[in-house]
Amino acid sequence: MRKPKVVILGAGYGGLMTAVTMQKLVGVNDVEIVLVNKNDYHYETTWLHEASAGTLHHDRVRYEIRDVIDRNKVEFIQDTAVEIKKEEKKVILENGEVDYDYLVVALGGEPETFGIKGLKEYAFGIVNVNSSRQLREHLEYQFATYNMEEEKKEERLSIVVGGAGFTGIEFLGELTNRIPELCHEYDVDFNKVKITCVEAAPTILPGFDEDLVQYAVSQLERKGVEFLIGTAIKECTSVGIIAGKKDEEPIEIKAATVVWAAGIRGNSIIEKSGFEAMRGRVKVQTDLRVPGQDNIFIIGDSSLFINEEINRPYPPTAQIAMQQGQCCARNLAALIKGKTDLEVFKPNIKGTVCSLGEDDAIGVVYGKKLRGGKASLMKKVVDNRSLFMIGGASLMLKKGKFKVF
Repeated sequence: MRKPKVVILGAGYGGLMTAVTMQKLVGVNDVEIVLVNKNDYHYETTWLHEASAGTLHHDRVRYEIRDVIDRNKVEFIQDTAVEIKKEEKKVILENGEVDYDYLVVALGGEPETFGIKGLKEYAFGIVNVNSSRQLREHLEYQFATYNMEEEKKEERLSIVVGGAGFTGIEFLGELTNRIPELCHEYDVDFNKVKITCVEAAPTILPGFDEDLVQYAVSQLERKGVEFLIGTAIKECTSVGIIAGKKDEEPIEIKAATVVWAAGIRGNSIIEKSGFEAMRGRVKVQTDLRVPGQDNIFIIGDSSLFINEEINRPYPPTAQIAMQQGQCCARNLAALIKGKTDLEVFKPNIKGTVCSLGEDDAIGVVYGKKLRGGKASLMKKVVDNRSLFMIGGASLMLKKGKFKVF
C-alpha cells in the first residue's frame, strides 16, 4: 500500500519544527515526508538584527538543515516553491514539481512596504542572511569612505530606521553598540553620527508595557537615537527619506543608509495560488488547516490565527510559529493514523523579550516585568531554547549564546 506523502514548504521556525517533531511521531514505513527550502540552511530570524548591525557574524545565525533532520525519515529538497496547485495536489518548484497528500505551508513572510515610493529601490531590509550581510557591509563602507573623501559627506554617517516595532528597536539596540566600534575603527567623530528612528504609530513597541517602553526609549536616546514618533515615511529616495506628521509639511532627512523594519505580510505564493487571504495571510481553522482544504495546513507568518479574547490575530512571532509546528505535526500524525479528531491549537505565550543590545533588554516573562541585565539574560535563554527544541543539546552548545555579561 502506498504511503501517504507530507510535503512541508519552508524550513523556518514553523516548517522545521513540524519536520523534526513529526520524525519523532511516525515510523519510516508510515509516511513519506518531504521538506522543501530554498537554502540548505535554517537561519534564526530573530537574530538577524545582530548580523545586520555587525555585532554577530552572519554564519552564527544559521545552521545546516541536514544536521537536524532524520534523513531516514525526511527527504530534503533544496528548491524554491513557485505555486500551489490545490486541485492537482502538487507544488510547482523552480526546478520541477512535487505532489502531496498533505501539505504544510510554512514559507514565512515578506516585507510590507505599504506602497511607499522608493522603499524597494533604496531601503535595506532585515529579512534574511544575505540582506543582513549586505547591510552590515554597507554600513562599514560608509564609515570607511567618510574620511577618505576630501569633501566630507555628512549623510554617510546618517542612518534612518523606519519602524519602531520589535525588529526596528532590536536593530537600534545593536546599532548603538556597534557605532562606537565603527567610529574607533575608522577614526570617525562619534558626535557626527546621526541615527533617526521614524515611526508612524503614536508609540514605539505598540502593545508593550508602557513603563518598559519608556525605559527602552530613554536607553536608546542616551546612546544617540532620535525618535520621530507619529511620523510617516512618505517616500524613500537615493539620498534619504521624506517624512512628516499628518497635516504638517513633510521634511527631508538625508541619509546614506535607510533601513526598513516596519511591516511584514504573508508569502506572495499564498495569493498567487488562489487562497483567500488578507495581505498574504490565511485565516486558518483552530486545527491550523485551511477552511475547505482538509489536507492543507498553513502556519507561521502566512497564517492568521485569531486570539478570541481580544478578537485580533496573534502576532507572527517565532514562539507561536514553533508551537504551531508542534501542533501541526501532531495533527498530521493523527490523520495518517486514521484519526479525525484533531488537536485545537492554543498558543502558550510564556512572555516577550525585546533586546536593546548585548547586555540590555526589556521583557514580560510569566507576568513579571524585566529590564536591563536580567531581561538580557532571559533573551539569551529564549534564543538557546529555540535551538534546543529543534536540534537538542548538541545544536544549542554549538550555536547558543552563553556570554551573560
